[in-house]
Amino acid sequence: MPRARLAADVGGTFTDIAVEWDGGLATTKVLTTPRAPEEGVLAGIERALAATGLAPDAFDLVIHGTTLATNAIIERRGAKTALLVTEGFRDVVEMAFENRFEQYDIYMDRPEPLVPRHLRIGVRERIDARGNVLIPLDPGGLDPVVETLREEGIEAVAVGFIHAYVDGRHERAVRDRLAGAMPELSITLSSEVSPEIREYERWSTAAANAYVQPLMAGYIARLEEALDALGFACPLYLMTSGGGLARPETGRRFPIRLVESGPAGGAILAAHISRQCGLDRVLSFDMGGTTAKICLIDDGEPQASRSFEVAREYRFLKGSGLPLRIPVIEMVEIGAGGGSIARVDAMKRLTVGPESAGADPGPACYSRGGTEATVTDADVTLGWIDPGGFAGGTIPLDPRAAERAIEAGPGAALGLAAHDGAHGIAEVVVENMANAARVHAVERGKTLGDRTLIAFGGAAPVHAARLAEKLGIERILIPGAAGVGSAVGFLRAPVAYEVVRSQYAALDETFDPDAINALLERMREEADGIVAAAAPGATLIRTLAADMRYRGQGHELAVGLPDAPLAPASRGALIEAFEAAYARTYSRTIPGLVIEAMNWTLRVAAETDPPERCPPMPEAFEAAPSAGRALCDPATAAMAEAPVFRRGDLAPGASVAGPAVIAEDETTTIVLGSFAASIDALGNIRIAREPR
Repeated sequence: MPRARLAADVGGTFTDIAVEWDGGLATTKVLTTPRAPEEGVLAGIERALAATGLAPDAFDLVIHGTTLATNAIIERRGAKTALLVTEGFRDVVEMAFENRFEQYDIYMDRPEPLVPRHLRIGVRERIDARGNVLIPLDPGGLDPVVETLREEGIEAVAVGFIHAYVDGRHERAVRDRLAGAMPELSITLSSEVSPEIREYERWSTAAANAYVQPLMAGYIARLEEALDALGFACPLYLMTSGGGLARPETGRRFPIRLVESGPAGGAILAAHISRQCGLDRVLSFDMGGTTAKICLIDDGEPQASRSFEVAREYRFLKGSGLPLRIPVIEMVEIGAGGGSIARVDAMKRLTVGPESAGADPGPACYSRGGTEATVTDADVTLGWIDPGGFAGGTIPLDPRAAERAIEAGPGAALGLAAHDGAHGIAEVVVENMANAARVHAVERGKTLGDRTLIAFGGAAPVHAARLAEKLGIERILIPGAAGVGSAVGFLRAPVAYEVVRSQYAALDETFDPDAINALLERMREEADGIVAAAAPGATLIRTLAADMRYRGQGHELAVGLPDAPLAPASRGALIEAFEAAYARTYSRTIPGLVIEAMNWTLRVAAETDPPERCPPMPEAFEAAPSAGRALCDPATAAMAEAPVFRRGDLAPGASVAGPAVIAEDETTTIVLGSFAASIDALGNIRIAREPR
């Protein structure tokens, strides 16, 4: 019996399923069920089982990613949460960074804390930055706190004390007292979820984790029960925001690590393809039904970070959201998906997103009650999407409903016919994505023109060529099963876990390598244990880094280090590594200043097999179309007849000159007139700009 693996990605509009077995890959796409996301997952799994003929007992692994935690924070539908903090510090999460992220907006909206002020409770205790107890914690003094929690009907509690990242004994004592008095409480400790210096980010992360913990724990339990009822006896893994796989126990304990699980899967897929095809510089472009995600990938590795913001008041403005300190693949995410709603503002400007029609009611052309014009409605009107072949024909679209929505919305406001309104919507959404990519690259000192655009997600291949034109990119790659790219990326992800600890170390004569070695050994034991339990017998790959700075600076640089015991002589190597990283970032170093290490990060991953290398391009031949239809050229807005090809009919070596359509069940690739496409030996669509 062939052994199989299954991946499920729950997005804001669609739930994607990918099944891989014995060298084969089958995919399906169903509408997400927002009120009970597991129902959409199960519907997709049952459809995939029917299509493949596989039984549940044929599977070795189920991998799952979801936006449930993110959506709960954005929509403020998490648990009723309290935050216990060191007495005198309950307003830290409201004062935030004490800056103005929008300098010229006198009506600037700040993100509301997840925990209102009356549920932020001070506790008398104090530990200093070296772990010395200044004010002991009195367990008996927690009795009034317990009564308050009961009276308020609190479901979850976050505990965050000053300097708990150094010593969490007081936080643990509070947990023991609360768990004994209220065993039904979900309790999060800041010293466990984010044991790093800087209390605002640490407490914000702890509060967010507590806020979504009951919801995610219940969802994971229901999903496990449903899979068990279907007959799946294999392990369930969850995709984390950092690009690794974790067991459900980790998801229940630290659900905040799952907030970007879907987008992380897409970045993992793009990184896998870049290594497979020998592409050193890649721009990953993932456009689904609700959002578009853009990620820079260099030398086969996506950019990584430990800072992330969720629920931004100003969609593109850093500082306007709730900060989270979690391992995350760094990308820019904007409200530019197939369901993004097009409107005309008070200044008669056509805007697209960030609001989305989602899965319910969806775009107007879905005929499910939606009346506002969306990107998908524009794509149908422009001939870029076949109304009868959308989602493999399982979701028939109504072109006339799309036209009516555009005419009644942006068309009426601007005096445009349906076609011209649709063209405007398409151009605006692509320019939004292009601008986000430019800003993202500039902020990281990167360029875009010499990169290959890897496009996936249900809507990305439709708009990839036009986006490439705007960014000056010459090469595009559309992988197989592009419409469910993030789910396929889950199947390529390693089992991995990341541990971060704060421990100050000055790189001067006081440098104490033994203290750092003891810390790193505890970190290795924790991370190795989690990964080894999930991947027994696997070779473990460790990656070590330290956050370092010059004394007196307010922020640090992440510096990669060898995973080896430190010795007194290691001080020189640490200084050299920091100065090299500093010079790469700022083109200089500062002589005479002491260097400090603040945080230590260890990532442990189970070793995976390297990807199969893509063979050379096969001998080219001209492909024969299966049909034709009218297609809009975005450069001129004119409609012209173009050939339509079925991707499944295109053998390696097939070439297609633009303008053309390459259709498949989960997405459509538009080849503009300035490009030509060919199929490589692995079935990827390679699109290159034609010489002028």
